[in-house]
Amino acid sequence: MTLAAKFPLSRRILTILFAGGLLSAAAWFVLATRADEPPADFVGAIEGDSISLQGSMHVESANGQIKTVLRSGSDVRVKSGQARIDLVEGGTITICGPAHFSVLKSSGALTIALDTGTIHVHIENEPALTIYTPQIQARPLAIGSGPQETIIGLDSTGAMCIRAVKGAVRVEQQLTGQSLLVPQSGDVSLTNGQLESLRTSEGQCACEQAEPRPMQVPTEVSLLATTDMMKKKATEQKPAATPPNTPASVERTEPIYQVFMPPLQYDANSKVQKDYDPDLVILVRRVRVRPTLIFQGRVEGEAVVAKAIPPPALPGTQKSNLAAQKPAEDSTWNRVRSFIHKIWSPSS
Repeated sequence: MTLAAKFPLSRRILTILFAGGLLSAAAWFVLATRADEPPADFVGAIEGDSISLQGSMHVESANGQIKTVLRSGSDVRVKSGQARIDLVEGGTITICGPAHFSVLKSSGALTIALDTGTIHVHIENEPALTIYTPQIQARPLAIGSGPQETIIGLDSTGAMCIRAVKGAVRVEQQLTGQSLLVPQSGDVSLTNGQLESLRTSEGQCACEQAEPRPMQVPTEVSLLATTDMMKKKATEQKPAATPPNTPASVERTEPIYQVFMPPLQYDANSKVQKDYDPDLVILVRRVRVRPTLIFQGRVEGEAVVAKAIPPPALPGTQKSNLAAQKPAEDSTWNRVRSFIHKIWSPSS
């Protein structure tokens, strides 16, 4: 009689344990393989000069660099300058601001809802991209297995430009269902989403792709200060000599600016941090007004009184003055003397 015949229960237990070990090893291998793969809703890492993000996102740090990864449902606003999205599948999307759009990813298909701005898309094979505007649906198409490079812009007035750099672009009107194909190297524009207004526009649709800028973390090694370094620092901090005619204290009259901001909040359990309200930021300008100069004392000596000089009389005014003085001179005595003179004159 064999050992397995003597212990049939132990044989079954060993078989079950061996099978469980194989299943556990296979599951661990699958999990380890998928650990390096990003989640399905990850769109790509974004960076830019002046951007604002809302919705789902993921922040990760690697090799001293902090990256913000967009997830499905993120809302992006590029206030000025450019922004760049490095897609998870490979490829880039450059945004020229000011721009506003949202991203949605499902089953390997990426959808961009463009509100305003210009985007420059460069995709090798994946993902399948569709760009929506309020009235137009644009889908880049590859020629063979070649890359796809498309520039699409939309401004606030409703004017839209489409440029197929590599590959073609299928444009469809969402309301009427009309569609057309923009061939490779085609550059067209339309107004208010009407395909009937399609016309050629050379050079209007442009958004140069931004080169990635590696973030360098500065490294500083601290050393103990030597005697020469301490003397040099003391010499630099020594105040300059004051000129003899300079007053001892000089009042500061330049304005002083202060910025008061609301307290920043951070919630470790929240995926999206709350942004502060810009309306709550207060800018205070402080200025010290220079006092008015007041002299105190007395003035010695006789006061000089200015004599008023009458203005010269006009010719017409002088005649009128003579005429006014003439009646005053004809007094009673003058009239009597004139009468006597007339009586005793030889002619009388």
